[in-house]
Amino acid sequence: MNKNKLMYEMAEKKVTIMEMCEKLGISRSAFYRKCNGISEFTQSEIQTIVDYLELSSPMGIFFEEKVS
Repeated sequence: MNKNKLMYEMAEKKVTIMEMCEKLGISRSAFYRKCNGISEFTQSEIQTIVDYLELSSPMGIFFEEKVS
C-alpha cells in the first residue's frame, strides 16, 4: 500500500478523505488503519477507489509494480 500515492491521486481529483470514506462506507479511522497498513483494503474497496478516482490501474498504489 502506497499511502502517499493514494493521497496524491485524491488531491489531484480534489477528493477529501471524508468523501472517500463515505464512498467506501467506512469510518475515517478505518480508512487511516488501511492506509497505514494496520488492516487491508478489500478487493471491492480497491475497485471502488480505482473507479472513483478514475485510475487506469491499482498498480503502484495497492500493489507493487513489478520490474523485470
